[in-house]
Amino acid sequence: MNSERVRFLLLNLGHFLDHFFMLVFASAAALTLIKKWDMSYSELIPYATPGFVAYAIFSLPSGWLADRWNRDAMMTIFFVGIGLAAIATSFADSPIQIGIGLTFIGVFAAIYHPVGIALVIEGHSRTGVPLAINGIFGNIGVGSAALITGFLIDNMSWRAAFVLPGVISVAAGIFHHFISKKIRKEEIIKDILPAGFSHDEYGRSIIVRVLIIVFVSTAIGGLIFQATTFTLPKIFDERLNELANSATAVGWYAFLVFGVAAFGQIIVGWLIDRYSVRNVFVIVAVIQTVIFSIMPGQSGSNALILSFLFMFAVFGQVPINDVLVGRVTKNEWRSRVLSVRYVLTFSLTGLAIPAISWIHGNMGFDALFYFLAGGATLILLSVILLPRLKSITIPSV
Repeated sequence: MNSERVRFLLLNLGHFLDHFFMLVFASAAALTLIKKWDMSYSELIPYATPGFVAYAIFSLPSGWLADRWNRDAMMTIFFVGIGLAAIATSFADSPIQIGIGLTFIGVFAAIYHPVGIALVIEGHSRTGVPLAINGIFGNIGVGSAALITGFLIDNMSWRAAFVLPGVISVAAGIFHHFISKKIRKEEIIKDILPAGFSHDEYGRSIIVRVLIIVFVSTAIGGLIFQATTFTLPKIFDERLNELANSATAVGWYAFLVFGVAAFGQIIVGWLIDRYSVRNVFVIVAVIQTVIFSIMPGQSGSNALILSFLFMFAVFGQVPINDVLVGRVTKNEWRSRVLSVRYVLTFSLTGLAIPAISWIHGNMGFDALFYFLAGGATLILLSVILLPRLKSITIPSV
């Protein structure tokens, strides 16, 4: 198999593992540790906060180092580091210990997005579909955190949910090292652009305007993404009582929603490679706003169907901002721009955890959906201001 295709598969696996590891605790806490340590859900989940703060803070130095050193070497460090951190976390015997382990997971997880996404964009003239495929793997990782953790809890222990993926990640890191080394010997990857297209044709004002909108929609979108992916297993645990009565059942429903909705990225990726990014973005933002507004008070099959719809839109937004960054930035400083984007995303992600804890403990999940509808409305208002960028024409085959 072509070495670059193998590396692309490894990058996709990395995205899967990145999101998987960041949500294993959410699944374990909701299903087992609150009973084992005699704590409530709202008392335990704040211990995940340091990990998400590290996830945000370390994105910036990761992007800077990748641009100035070696992106492939950074990815190898990601695989091995997050795998070893996960294995170490499995030995925790108290909330403080697991909080420390999750912090180290967050440090290594921070490497993926500014580095891995830049590698996915590298060498592609049309980035929508490659980013969408990569995004699907990340979203399947989100869903698999609940599914695999639930299965391992029911059949082994919560510790196994950290150990087994940790071993796989370390092995992937070793494999990635040799594959990337082979690629770098074969050729120097260039920043390929479509014929007649140049980053320089956009003036400074257009670039700044696009990046500001990207950062605003990224920040709010990250909050929405975290709130929905982190809480969906707990929402199903509360609202699908007739459909799901075990950890494995809850995990399967969450996986089904995350897995199917993830393919929204392929649809969005295909559309933004062919049509106006602005128009596609507006449609996605409208869907989020409407569905979040309808969700309060829903349960059973209605809640399940609406969950499919809002996760479809939440996941569908993911590749849009990365495509915009790829179109207006140069390869030499793209990782740094992506790192700023993800610092904003994951900064609010860290704040989302205590906010979810407070909202759930005082008002319930209905209030959370009203907040999410408000956030989606703000994204819609910002996207309306997005300038029309040059479309990339794909010739007929």
